Amino acid sequence: MKHAFAHDLEPDLARRTAHKALDSYAADFQDFSPRVNWKNDDKAEVSFAAKGLTVKGTLNVEPHAFVLDLSVPFILKPFEKKAASVLEDEISKWIGKAKAGEV
Repeated sequence: MKHAFAHDLEPDLARRTAHKALDSYAADFQDFSPRVNWKNDDKAEVSFAAKGLTVKGTLNVEPHAFVLDLSVPFILKPFEKKAASVLEDEISKWIGKAKAGEV
């Protein structure tokens, strides 16, 4: 499942926003055993557990988009659209915080 979430943030602010958003996600959803491993300033490996299965992927901070690419187990495919919607709402919230100077 690959989704791009557009942003109009400066590169450094986009990076800080992604880091804060993933830190917040990891703190808020500890029941899903979230893991975030930043490979460099613009790429994170992410994973979490759902229904006993692990979902893994990457988040890339690109000049005009946050690109999330998740490997979703077949049994969880029916939940892809809902997951994408939740992620889009969360990313939009963090973009708003960044624009308001809260990041």
